[in-house]
Amino acid sequence: MQQEIIDLIISTARDLGEDELPLSTELNGDTQLFGKDGVLDSMGLVTLIIAVEQALEDRFDSAVALADEKALSQSKSPYRSVSSLADYAISQMKKN
Repeated sequence: MQQEIIDLIISTARDLGEDELPLSTELNGDTQLFGKDGVLDSMGLVTLIIAVEQALEDRFDSAVALADEKALSQSKSPYRSVSSLADYAISQMKKN
């Protein structure tokens, strides 16, 4: 399931297009999203998170919150890479 979510995140980022989500690199599971070597600024991250939440709901009929207090308080941010975001999304979906 992780690869399916990674593909969904990458597809969602591509669908947002260059105007909404300017990316300086091609995305894969290891791509750093946010932080020191991240490809997104804070607005880009928020845009992607909202779009991924909607895509997850559309595909899996499961409403998940990826920008919640738990995510923001973790010592290792779930936003650091595409794969860490996918892992966090899976953990949130299992709660529903």
